[in-house]
Amino acid sequence: MSSRIKVIIVDDSAVVRQTVRQALERDSGIEVIAAASDPLFAMGHMQRQWPDVIVLDIEMPRMDGLTFLKKIMTERPTPVVICSSLAENGAAATMQALAAGAAAIITKPKMGVKQFLEGSANDVVQAVKAAARANASRLAPRTVAPKLSVDAMIGAGLGSGSSMVRTTERVIAIGTSTGGTQALEAVLTRLPAVCPGIVIVQHMPERFTAMFAERLDSLCALEVREACHGDRVMPGRALIAPGGKHMMLARSGAQYTVEVVDGPLINRHRPSVDVLFRSCARFAGRNAVGVIMTGMGDDGARGLKEMHDAGAHTIAEDESSCVVFGMPREAIKLGGVDQVLPLDLVAEAIMKAG
Repeated sequence: MSSRIKVIIVDDSAVVRQTVRQALERDSGIEVIAAASDPLFAMGHMQRQWPDVIVLDIEMPRMDGLTFLKKIMTERPTPVVICSSLAENGAAATMQALAAGAAAIITKPKMGVKQFLEGSANDVVQAVKAAARANASRLAPRTVAPKLSVDAMIGAGLGSGSSMVRTTERVIAIGTSTGGTQALEAVLTRLPAVCPGIVIVQHMPERFTAMFAERLDSLCALEVREACHGDRVMPGRALIAPGGKHMMLARSGAQYTVEVVDGPLINRHRPSVDVLFRSCARFAGRNAVGVIMTGMGDDGARGLKEMHDAGAHTIAEDESSCVVFGMPREAIKLGGVDQVLPLDLVAEAIMKAG
């Protein structure tokens, strides 16, 4: 970016405001223009200078963060990074924040917050930088780990799924990140109750994926749930990889199942889209459809190319509808995409291909 990213921090804890501010200001590309104890004070600052990114707590006096987020997204969409506790009530509110248009989540514990944020300073910086690149209008509702490749989880070149070509079972694999909660809702709510089995990786912290799946399940005709090890991939069911775990497609006799496993961060993510996509290339081959949607970085790009090379039909969300056109762009550059489509046409394309 040509100038520094302007950030406002909104949190009722002075310790959090100070710690986050120090973390951000150590990066020369970020400028903290204000730190406010609640949204009403923040709005006073924002009338004078509008930020590029807002770092926002959920539970605050006078106006809670969720109400403030909805107000911002209605009046002037701006990338927001939620910095929230992992308490149950906080987690529920965080899921509502994602639905309302939050760009990213930083989870913080109830105790030892200062030490946690100091140790996660780079994560805070990277979350703000990623949010700054987001297309804010698309967000509005309708420790750098070594960047390991998928080879660290699944060896390359060990099959293409060709042995599966005679099965009638079909699999839809979807990968997404920043902006993906809304994108997945837009796609899954358009799919019928009887559609090929779906496996999904959405970059999301632990404990949030189950609540996200429950919310989608309440909105969709098909069944949506957080995946458990050994779950069957079957028509009318969508399985979402649990936060903090990798999910891989597997074959059990004539049926597809999923393996939910621990493992290193792949492309700095766990779950990783590349892990899912490579397993689909291997065990489903041409019986699969691969879909990559909005997200920062390149996780999933190589895996989608492997699915394409194994005979799968592959789809990427186009730039006009992406919150962040990172993952789809990288997949397109690698030559692994058959169709590039706006979000509102993805579900139809899935059904035609599947």
